[in-house]
Amino acid sequence: MDFMTAMRISGSALKAERTRINIASMNLANANTTRTIEGGPYRAKSVVFGAAPLASGFQETYDSVSDRLRQVEVVKVVDDPTPFKEVYDPSHPDADANGMVKMPNVNTAEQMVDLMSARRDFDANVAAMDSIKAMALRSLDISR
Repeated sequence: MDFMTAMRISGSALKAERTRINIASMNLANANTTRTIEGGPYRAKSVVFGAAPLASGFQETYDSVSDRLRQVEVVKVVDDPTPFKEVYDPSHPDADANGMVKMPNVNTAEQMVDLMSARRDFDANVAAMDSIKAMALRSLDISR
């Protein structure tokens, strides 16, 4: 595997983790949103990752190692199917006749853990890219 292939794989992971961070941040920002454009409370979202074949050049197509290489991609962003929380607050403008308000199904602790995990994954891929860059520079020094 060449340096550019390794960079593409880590780059795809960085892009996927950025999407995961954005979705978790959006969930946290809307943790108390009881009225959305679609109607009803905000529904938490999750990111689904998948392995995609690595786009390669002509020579790499015949290389048995590169046939097994995969990059990360965001397959889709899905709504969390857990039910909304109901809170008794008759003074709330979105309360029903019984004084119950449907609150978003955002679990803030879960979203914070997801943010920390995504950040660690992001940092690991940045470190991998730094290592690849250092190896490439070192190989140029050796060739002198």
